[in-house]
Amino acid sequence: MSETKKRLPRVDLPADARLATLALREGLPPSQWGENSEALYLTSSFVHPDAATAARRFADEEEAFTYSRFSNPTVMMMERRLAALEGTSGCVGTASGMSAILLLVMGLLKGGDHVICSQSVFGSTIKLLQDVMGRFGIESTFVSQTNVDEWRAALRPNTRLLFAESPTNPLTEICDIAALAGIAHGAGAWLAVDNCFCSPALQRPVEFGADFIIHSGTKYLDGQGRVIAGAVCGPEDLLQSKLVPVMRSAGMTLAPFNAWVVLKGMETLAIRMQAQSANALVLARWLAEQPEVARVHYPGLESHPQHALAMAQQSGSGAAVVSFDVAGEGADALRARAFQVIDATRVCSITTNLGDTKTTISHPATTSHGRLSEAQRQAAGIQQGLIRVAVGLDDIDDLKADLARGLDAIRLS
Repeated sequence: MSETKKRLPRVDLPADARLATLALREGLPPSQWGENSEALYLTSSFVHPDAATAARRFADEEEAFTYSRFSNPTVMMMERRLAALEGTSGCVGTASGMSAILLLVMGLLKGGDHVICSQSVFGSTIKLLQDVMGRFGIESTFVSQTNVDEWRAALRPNTRLLFAESPTNPLTEICDIAALAGIAHGAGAWLAVDNCFCSPALQRPVEFGADFIIHSGTKYLDGQGRVIAGAVCGPEDLLQSKLVPVMRSAGMTLAPFNAWVVLKGMETLAIRMQAQSANALVLARWLAEQPEVARVHYPGLESHPQHALAMAQQSGSGAAVVSFDVAGEGADALRARAFQVIDATRVCSITTNLGDTKTTISHPATTSHGRLSEAQRQAAGIQQGLIRVAVGLDDIDDLKADLARGLDAIRLS
């Protein structure tokens, strides 16, 4: 980049502005019209005053917007706001959460490189790393989310990236971010953490040493299930030198409208996460008392194996996703019981999305993790009797009654 490159202006906020303020105001300054709500720039291209200026801008000698596949004011506002919330110097918006992971891998790695990944991550993440990137010579090893020794033992001379979710989908397992960062950096590798379940309102992985943070903006950042969006947060220099050139050529582009929806969603992120997490803790405690429930998976419960670690890394009660195993034996019987509970609901939405203000319920073994082999599901601890509830803002007593209908059906069958 040129030393004389003109930088796009920033919002004039105090240096010590806190998360709630940043979630409302970080981005770009208003246009000449002085709008209070961020503008939506629905344009594919941008006009330049003359050919010489256009040449400088396309050569990155002068920062300006040129073409919305890789530069748009609304998208930049979303990127700046999310970076501010995560505490990173940069952010790149992408078309989806999965495209964010694809961009990270394509930007950082090459054929012959090695990735260590938790075996408990989202099913599509496993498929992407193992099946898709494996065809291009990028090797992956999947290890226990919680056993730090397995991560260390999996290191190879060509290991370049460690990848984890915390908490995981759907069993809410917690990884020790600081320990994994130490392992990665000691081996000359990067650590990426998918922060989708917590969002920066409850957890900032960069504070524990993570290099990159992945987001599906579709989830809590939007918060109302309206759009598909993703992002990679991390060091601005690495994003610009390694990821942006790939995004610019390959087109994993975040649409301006979707960016605007996520931008507005972040304004209420902190208050939503606080309320939804509080609901989730109440529901988790109630589920733990039900005889038809064999086990509840929720980091806010003292019974959770990584409860202390979760409370050290996260704020609040541990995010808003509660998973539970129905009681019983035999895969077919457990699946039937899980379906019985899900089908009895009248308030919860039967859908695999999460992060919505509306509570959603799903059967991971046949939906979000249905494309995995049975061996992969077993390794991740996903049984046929597992049900995932992404708790929203519905009345908590209505949610209890909704699940009670299904649990009663099991008891009476």
